Amino acid sequence: MSRSAHPAGPRHADVLPEGHYTAPPTDLNALDAKVWSRTVDRNTDGVLTVGGIDVATLAEEFGTPGYFLDEADFRARCRDWREAFGPDADVFYAGKAFLSRAVVRWLHEEGLNLDVCSGGELATALAAGMPAERIAFHGNNKTVAEIERAIEVGVGRIVLDSFQEIVRVAHVADRLGKRQRVQIRVTVGVEAHTHEFIATAHEDQKFGIALADGEAAEAVRRTLKLDSLELIGIHSHIGSQIFDMAGFEVSARRVVGLLAAVRDEHGVELPEIDLGGGLGIAYTSEDDPREPQEIAKALTEIVGRECAAAGLRAPRISVEPGRAIVGPTAFTLYEVGTIKPLEGLRTYVSVDGGMSDNIRTALYDAEYSVSLVSRVSDAEPMLVRVVGKHCESGDIVVRDAFLPADLAPGDLVAVPATGAYCRSMASNYNHALRPPVVAVSEGEARVIVRRETEEDLLRLDVG
Repeated sequence: MSRSAHPAGPRHADVLPEGHYTAPPTDLNALDAKVWSRTVDRNTDGVLTVGGIDVATLAEEFGTPGYFLDEADFRARCRDWREAFGPDADVFYAGKAFLSRAVVRWLHEEGLNLDVCSGGELATALAAGMPAERIAFHGNNKTVAEIERAIEVGVGRIVLDSFQEIVRVAHVADRLGKRQRVQIRVTVGVEAHTHEFIATAHEDQKFGIALADGEAAEAVRRTLKLDSLELIGIHSHIGSQIFDMAGFEVSARRVVGLLAAVRDEHGVELPEIDLGGGLGIAYTSEDDPREPQEIAKALTEIVGRECAAAGLRAPRISVEPGRAIVGPTAFTLYEVGTIKPLEGLRTYVSVDGGMSDNIRTALYDAEYSVSLVSRVSDAEPMLVRVVGKHCESGDIVVRDAFLPADLAPGDLVAVPATGAYCRSMASNYNHALRPPVVAVSEGEARVIVRRETEEDLLRLDVG
């Protein structure tokens, strides 16, 4: 690899015009366990390893850019969530974070259920052998064809998202001679403290039926009157990348209030409550996510306390972690290309991927960390912006970070915590080929989603 010298940008900054860090870390070679998966380490040569394999070997065999997923870490996180909530609750993995047939098999083997929100996700789940009764089907505008297939295969629950969908699902179930288990998704007026476009519980948004003005209560009335629907509970989801449990407390109080109103009006105690997902992970060292045991204890206590106050039996709780399971399990590996220092500002480091494999920085102003992983360095830190190769000024992977000043073309850098939403939201912008997902475990690596080829790209272009 080339180690040619180049003029560097600023070595440190007390205040950055836009960015996360105000000073460089004390050790650029250190790996923060909060943002890396559990089997990540550096070998005696200073090269990053995952599952016992170094990234230089992975890059040579599978190429860059690529998503490298720590299978042991994924499975361990599944077990952590399942054990934290115990046998009297349900954990549904939110498939929208990242889904493949291998992931579905891991979920099945580790005892988790699966939440899907499209016909494609349902097809993937069924193709990989997930029992239909362990699948929940979400979505604000499910098509009739999607509803038909979900009911035909016997999904465990359909989450109703509107008054029209209540009628639509009931009609399909009646026509198929089935009685479908359903939940009603309510918006409880709690806005998560997160990016505007991923805060989903306030009323002014497309999801769910508002608790305000009695709309959710009316949805319950209409659902209970339909013989082809079995109402099993209420669903609520308040946002994404949440660290503070206060929002869940307010949400649970309002949902339990609805359960009490249903009991008082209809003489029915609904047996389940789904509090959704949205629990945050560490993208940088400054993030402080909660552990599953702490989350489970807090949610169970909140629901139990509110139900006791309302004189209700405590319902069975469901949660839907997606990002919290898969997010920390993977990193994206890139090769450094062009390095462009801007004196007095920062150094732009271009990599061989970009917004086509991670749109979240451009879309949500998301923050990530980055490390030099093909070697260690004792060079001074330089302030960098890691950018992609796309013809777009917003093609930013890591907005502001520090890398060694001797960084050179050909070096490998890795962005941790990219297991959630990066591959799921990947695109062919500029006709880029989407990277592979490679599972690594106990010294073995295998492709679970292969890299796209030019033949794949052209196959859909019928001319």
